[in-house]
Amino acid sequence: MLQSGVRAPMAVRIRGQKLEDIERVGFAVEKYLKQVPGVEPAAVVADRIVGKPYLEIDIDREAIARYGVSIRDVQHVIETAVGGQTVTTTVEGRERYAVRVRYQRELRDSIESLGRILIAAGDGSQIPLEQLATINYVRGPQAIKSEDTKLVGYVIFDKKPGYAEVDLVEACRDFLDEKIAAGELVLPPGTERPAFIGSYQNQVRSAKTLKVVVPVALLLIFLILYSQFRSILTTWLIFAGVFIACSGGFIMLGLYSTSWFLDFSVFSVNMRDLFQVQAFNLSVAVWVGFIALLGIATDDGVVVASYLDQSFRNLRPATAGEIREATVRAGSRRIRPCLMTTATTILALIPVLTSTGRGADVMVPMAIPSFGGMMIELMTLFFVPVSYCLIQEVKLKLRRFAVSASA
Repeated sequence: MLQSGVRAPMAVRIRGQKLEDIERVGFAVEKYLKQVPGVEPAAVVADRIVGKPYLEIDIDREAIARYGVSIRDVQHVIETAVGGQTVTTTVEGRERYAVRVRYQRELRDSIESLGRILIAAGDGSQIPLEQLATINYVRGPQAIKSEDTKLVGYVIFDKKPGYAEVDLVEACRDFLDEKIAAGELVLPPGTERPAFIGSYQNQVRSAKTLKVVVPVALLLIFLILYSQFRSILTTWLIFAGVFIACSGGFIMLGLYSTSWFLDFSVFSVNMRDLFQVQAFNLSVAVWVGFIALLGIATDDGVVVASYLDQSFRNLRPATAGEIREATVRAGSRRIRPCLMTTATTILALIPVLTSTGRGADVMVPMAIPSFGGMMIELMTLFFVPVSYCLIQEVKLKLRRFAVSASA
């Protein structure tokens, strides 16, 4: 909101040369946005720019010339009689109060009374203000906003639950473009095309950054695993746990959008309220949670694969039965460390999932993918040993085939 200049999550910015044109286009945009599915009609409000009453005193130069009065004298009398003039300041301890002198309210609260304000002419006579100026009420701007040297107005709006900001803004933009192309929404000369601003802009910028960050993170994880195991097959085997964990993150996001998930109470505390179960879009916070999950998800796979490598180097199994026996022995020895690693991570995320207050709207979406991913990531306790055993058996058969072929 500080970046866009409007106190709303989304808004349409209209820039032009005339306030009346900006307001007219804003009213039209307000009407059309209410027709877009996904937009909350009650939240669509265009700036009311023109409509505030102003008192305008237009001095007649020919009249004041006939009476020998200068414009400065007329303006000074108006300023003093209507606005007031500071003549002194009272001091009361550390407080200072200005003493202003002006006409009493009943002498300046209407056009008729203002017209009877007397102004001294050059010959000493007193001339009523209504003989020297025209006094009228006119409609003017309630507030004047500018941006990039141009006048600007805003149409703020919000989305209905279940809609993503970026998708909604794109739908609104396409709808307004259709109205402009059809001639239903006419832009006066000097008025720019309506532009969408708001928090969704950060989402768009972050999406472009994530397109680079996520592949780089995956590549770095793969290179680190390869530097440890020096085997493409083993590295891919552990790396598969990343995708298993990511599937768990998406499953947890899907469960959070259902109406039955955690719909029960414990000690009179509803679990949906405690864990703030609601639908979450794929926001920047959610993707950051997935990036954090990428690094955590490889822990169990590294623990199991490292011990399997050590066991096979020590035992050197020569038959399929020995390979399976070594796999079961090594896998069963690593269950407890893996469970402890996963359990500590899950328990550490529970306070984040139940947090409330400032910052919780960002931390909870970040924690959901990691929580769901670590729950599903336990499958690597079975996936890694079984796959490792399969690879070793295939290697054994290939060696035997090579020996028999050479013989």
